[in-house]
Amino acid sequence: MASKTRNEASSSTTGSGGRNRGESVVYDEGRLKSSCGYCRSGSRTSISHVLWAHSITVDDYQDLLDRGWRRSGSFLYKPEMEKTCCPSYTIRLRADDFVPSKEQLRASKRMQRFLDGTLNAKKQEKIDDGPKASKSSGSCIHHEVSGLAAKGSLVGKDEEKNKVEGFMHYLSDQIDDAVRACTKNGEFICDVQLPKASVKMVLPAKRKLQVEGLEDLLYSSQISFQIAATLRRVQSAEKEHTKLARHNTENDVASLAYSPKTIAEKLASSLNDVVKVSGITVRACNGHINFYSARENNFLSDRIQIVNVPKESSTGSGSEEGCLKQNSGCPQAKRRKLEIRLKRSSFDPEEFALYRKYQIKVHNDMPEHVMESSYRRFLVDTPLVFVPPIGDDTVPPCGFGSFHQQYVIDGQLVAVGVVDILPRCLSSKYLFWDPDLAFLSLGKYSALKEIGWVKENQAHCPSLQYYYLGYYIHSCSKMRYKAAYHPSELLCPLRYETWIRWIPFDIARPLLDREPYVVLSDFAVLQNGGSTPHVPEILTEIKHDGLNEDSNDIDDEEMEDADFMNSYDESDSETDGLTSVEIGDRDVSNILIGLKQSCARFKDLQHAFGPQERAFLETQLHGYMRAVGAEIAGRMVYSWGGD
Repeated sequence: MASKTRNEASSSTTGSGGRNRGESVVYDEGRLKSSCGYCRSGSRTSISHVLWAHSITVDDYQDLLDRGWRRSGSFLYKPEMEKTCCPSYTIRLRADDFVPSKEQLRASKRMQRFLDGTLNAKKQEKIDDGPKASKSSGSCIHHEVSGLAAKGSLVGKDEEKNKVEGFMHYLSDQIDDAVRACTKNGEFICDVQLPKASVKMVLPAKRKLQVEGLEDLLYSSQISFQIAATLRRVQSAEKEHTKLARHNTENDVASLAYSPKTIAEKLASSLNDVVKVSGITVRACNGHINFYSARENNFLSDRIQIVNVPKESSTGSGSEEGCLKQNSGCPQAKRRKLEIRLKRSSFDPEEFALYRKYQIKVHNDMPEHVMESSYRRFLVDTPLVFVPPIGDDTVPPCGFGSFHQQYVIDGQLVAVGVVDILPRCLSSKYLFWDPDLAFLSLGKYSALKEIGWVKENQAHCPSLQYYYLGYYIHSCSKMRYKAAYHPSELLCPLRYETWIRWIPFDIARPLLDREPYVVLSDFAVLQNGGSTPHVPEILTEIKHDGLNEDSNDIDDEEMEDADFMNSYDESDSETDGLTSVEIGDRDVSNILIGLKQSCARFKDLQHAFGPQERAFLETQLHGYMRAVGAEIAGRMVYSWGGD
């Protein structure tokens, strides 16, 4: 009977073409409580149901995605939305309906200019910048404003815009260096992931309103407010756990030290020595970090020289050696070649080296914490059963499974997107990129390429229609950027069987502004006066406008899985204690149970257990069925005892 049931399980995981796609075998870890990587509550307020997958078919994982699940390596997890501190809504968009925003189009054009060599001309002027050079990246961008008036050829609008963008990136990097220095000196709390700086241009109309005297206010950053908020949250959480008991008498002093005004003053003081050679002065003003230029020098457009300082230790080809002075006759940089390679998930030393560099420089991880073993567990290991192409219209040419999409420029690996390609979607899992190329917005660019891949492969596999961006967390500002890829829709956190389970973001957003947890399908029905709304093919597309894209786009999306893996190691799980409401009247008799290399339906195995063991197992199965749904529970093998 066990053999017969195993065959039944296998046959239930066939594709539309009738081909066997393997078998799903999972071990139920139960409910897991951990610290939250989003709100930094300090206590174990993040609650998820967790499975460990020995193997899982692409069809079963696709269906799990459509019930709010996500994977990190071989671990599958689903936030318990009504209980967790930061409800996480699965977000997706139909690739054919995607409408890029202006910012996303700019990212694409910026990359094209970089490949054409025109952007390179604005980023790689070569001068000696002395001992104050930033050492935060292998390829430092330094800017110098000469004291001479421009006497050369006229500079076009695009050239001026590129220079200004490059200078703002440079200033942002300098602020980040100053933040790291303050952390190293003990002025900020250590072991805290602080936000990255963003410098914005001050509109000309506002400059004279904000500054009096002989200076123009050109740029400003609000990073001090973000750092202060982060440090205060961490400090508050640590106080609750008495970890800062020895500082109790200094609470007021610590709070003052973490005010935006004080932080801005610290950073401005450090920055003045760095940027003074550029003719720019830095001052703190009510928590803002402001950058000024003498009014007689007017604007930077004709004076900026951007240089590429040679890498102190580089493994690259060193091809960026061209001198492109603004007033010289040097030839334009050569065109670059971009290759995008899709390969099955496997360990690649070059990818790991890039991942290590990214984690250390972008997310400020300690080098000793970025280990190959954790990288393999997080981004290489996969339980997905690979489905090869079979030459029909049911599988794309690459097959279904887990992949690494490499972005290679002139032979050098610059970014890697970790994705799962499934019967109905491409699911974006993680992205890491070369910090030296941060100005290219590789997060936005890779997302556009992944959406484009879905469109292109619909010709080979018509069922491939969607692009999944992971989780949208409305209560976490850094995760809201995902809705900028529109028209997007969110998964209802409760009713997965109804055809209205996917709700347009524009309908969901105003409700999420009021409550972090919302049964979205109820709201969608109410929008239509209680009747079933007209949503063709489970979807109403409403164009979204005005969403802030200032966060680090897909570049930061990846941290959700990293936070899960880190928190999982320090948390415990709960495998019992379900209430009668949670158990309901679900019939668990049809669940497949794996025992000693064989499996059978629970109804055929009940006699093998004693009363107490059977009652305990039934409680576990009720929780499992509630999390994965009756249909999936009848297909996947529930491994009892880790077999």
